[in-house]
Amino acid sequence: MSAGVTRIGLLGCGTVGGAVVRALSRNGDTIARASGHRLEMGPILVRDVSRPRPGVDPSLLTDDPARVLDDPGVAMVVEVMGGLDPALDYLRRALEAGKPVVTANKQLLSREGPRLLEIAERSGTELRFEASACAAIPVIKVLRESLLAAEIQAVTGIVNGTTNYMLTEMARAGLSYDDALAQAQELGYAEPDPTEDVNGADAAAKMAILASIAFHARVPFDAVPYEGIDTLTAEDVGLAAELGFVVKLLGIARLVNGSVTVRVHPTLVPEGHRLAAVSGADNAVLLESDTAGEIMLLGPGAGGPETASAIVADILSILGTHRGSFLHNALADAGRPVLPPAEVTSAFYLRLSVADRPGVLANVASIFGEEQLSIRTVVQKGEGDGARLVLVLHPGVEGRLLSAVGRVAALAEVRDRPVVLRVLGSGDDG
Repeated sequence: MSAGVTRIGLLGCGTVGGAVVRALSRNGDTIARASGHRLEMGPILVRDVSRPRPGVDPSLLTDDPARVLDDPGVAMVVEVMGGLDPALDYLRRALEAGKPVVTANKQLLSREGPRLLEIAERSGTELRFEASACAAIPVIKVLRESLLAAEIQAVTGIVNGTTNYMLTEMARAGLSYDDALAQAQELGYAEPDPTEDVNGADAAAKMAILASIAFHARVPFDAVPYEGIDTLTAEDVGLAAELGFVVKLLGIARLVNGSVTVRVHPTLVPEGHRLAAVSGADNAVLLESDTAGEIMLLGPGAGGPETASAIVADILSILGTHRGSFLHNALADAGRPVLPPAEVTSAFYLRLSVADRPGVLANVASIFGEEQLSIRTVVQKGEGDGARLVLVLHPGVEGRLLSAVGRVAALAEVRDRPVVLRVLGSGDDG
């Protein structure tokens, strides 16, 4: 039986787009035999048609979006250009024309996903976005299909390879933040402008998408508070190790009394926890369900070939899915509210720089007691006329913790702004 030809229009042809073109060319015969569809690359939208791109036929390049979006011979559109504008308009146009869309654009999906999926539903077509979260790791497919009825209770992930590599090297080799970043950039793990990686915005966008699917909720990017590792010091990484923890930038999404909480922040992970062993630039997502138990997905979370593999998988899923099936309605809304950050419960690590005089620890402990927070561990290290106080607190409500930290910071004996990190494994956040 001969395979039918399906032409793919491509928006963007950078690292990921070029990898998609090469993957379709290299694996075309295998795809045709397995799926009954021969995928043919159609027009490719780029900014500069004169720039050569290895493995890409220059006759396919265009700087006119209409050649991709309005060509009746283009059966499906793949978007890898990134950003919100003009990507949102291009995807809207494609979906309204009834063309299925595959995108790797996490920032767009985390902000406009529900709107785009509603357009797809009205047009009777598909929107797929596996590559928007963890590249080659099929976590979205698992949540959408394999665990659809499993009632997920928590999604905990290392979803940014740049920061995981940096934290691994800060712990392993004692590198400073700046040295770890420079090394990550030299190896290609970090972009020349790493802002969205190191400040947590990249991970927050991915967690907004994963939480929306896992909990059948509407979790926009703006509802995900995030902190990055850009203020983290090698000192805190070392102190965490002394206390038996590994520092990771985690995205944590949970159901708490019928509400959804989603957050991204540096977190102390117990050394024996399975996420503590995820090193280098790898990503990992731990799914917790009352019916399926714990399932961890691990693998490369970035890179051209890795992201391209997820895009091609989405293309094939669309070709093999009956239009109008439940699969296109990935963000069905169950009406669950988002829990205010101040009401989330967690355990905490605090580092204080204080004057070394009698009564300081008692004053600090008194404030935490008044805020109904109890101290689990205290480590004190003298530094001339000063001291470092490191405290690990039992689980408590974040609003009370922030109130306590503000009061502690105002004490005359406290010399610098307190450093606060969350601890995984205790409370609603762990």
